[in-house]
Amino acid sequence: MSFKSIVRELKEMRDGIGSKSRRGVEAGKHWHSRKQTHIAPDQALLSSDSSQHSLWANLPPELLLDIVRRVEESETSWPARAVVVFCASVCRTWREVTKEIVQTPEQCGRLTFPISLKQPGPRESPIQCFIRRDRGTSTYHLCFGLVPSEDGSDKLLLAARKIRRATCTDFVISLAANDFSRASNSYVGKLRSNFLGTKFTIYDSQPPCDMTIQPTGGMSRRFHSKQVSPRLPAYNYRIGSISYELNVLRTRGPRRMNCIMDTIPFSSIEEGGAAPTPTSFAQSFDEQFFSFTSLKGKEPITYSSSPSPSLSLASTPGSPQPLALKNKAPRWHEQLQCWCLNFRGRVTVASVKNFQLVAAVEPSHNVPLAEQEKVILQFGKIGKDIFTMDYHYPLSAFQAFAICLSSFDTKPACE
Repeated sequence: MSFKSIVRELKEMRDGIGSKSRRGVEAGKHWHSRKQTHIAPDQALLSSDSSQHSLWANLPPELLLDIVRRVEESETSWPARAVVVFCASVCRTWREVTKEIVQTPEQCGRLTFPISLKQPGPRESPIQCFIRRDRGTSTYHLCFGLVPSEDGSDKLLLAARKIRRATCTDFVISLAANDFSRASNSYVGKLRSNFLGTKFTIYDSQPPCDMTIQPTGGMSRRFHSKQVSPRLPAYNYRIGSISYELNVLRTRGPRRMNCIMDTIPFSSIEEGGAAPTPTSFAQSFDEQFFSFTSLKGKEPITYSSSPSPSLSLASTPGSPQPLALKNKAPRWHEQLQCWCLNFRGRVTVASVKNFQLVAAVEPSHNVPLAEQEKVILQFGKIGKDIFTMDYHYPLSAFQAFAICLSSFDTKPACE
């Protein structure tokens, strides 16, 4: 059997799995949901014993390794890279081999499985994405690619919904575009602001890897344990904070912001440093192998209006210094009479929301000059409700998306 035949048969097998798992869905809706799917299969039937003992599961290990490796090397971009996910959906044996071959975004510069969204980005070329804002539903979709496609078949990475409260604003972040419930498997975290919109806190749904955590004051559970599976993470975990400087004199100019990434040590940007890299989600994600529902025309699901619980990182004398980021200072252009930054063609519309983040480095730090000037995250406007987001190591897509969401909140005290 040729290599192309194997890939074609894997696609046919994947289509067969999808049709069985979505009985009663019309063909038009089925195709629409596949276009808007996440970077994981809609439904994974890995628990099927017949699949585990099929002919595909009994392939010689050397042949299976060669097949998956060739598929991974040939399909480097979406939507073609979905074939790599199909390989991991065949059975448990294929999944383990695929997970062994597929590298992290830092190593290969590609996004494959949902856990890739919480792993650091590449060190050299940035991962380029864009954010589409829907004012009517107060939702924000992070999609992979340079700009939106004409046919709307963009690869959805993350989605967020803005929820205004009496004393704060929440941005709930999810893997699904229509499910923002805290009790859902698709919930990955949130961003919360203060009353003035000048300070933001980033929360993760799972504990940071290799970090010590302690409860914060007034802590409560993320949801009632009797309502959902107890294997779901029960708390939110604080992983970073964002602050915007007050503009007391109301002077004209760009916003000034600072970020503290509690789970990323400053040593990660030093020579030979490394950033924490999670390898899997919580237990419930692994059991279902990243099986998330896709768009089916349903109304978005929102969580209750009660305040969310949290855990914060324990601060000890021996804990590593967290990474601090600051916005790159723009220069004043005399001819254009405006503040300018070099976005290398990725931003085309002037906006107060546009920014570039670099590491906040002091002279005592052992950081090369090139690393000090490196733009770790840039965000800017290219059209009505369309913004680009390019991020580098050591930030992940989830962390970068949360930082960019803070720019959408109203900040009357900073402008």
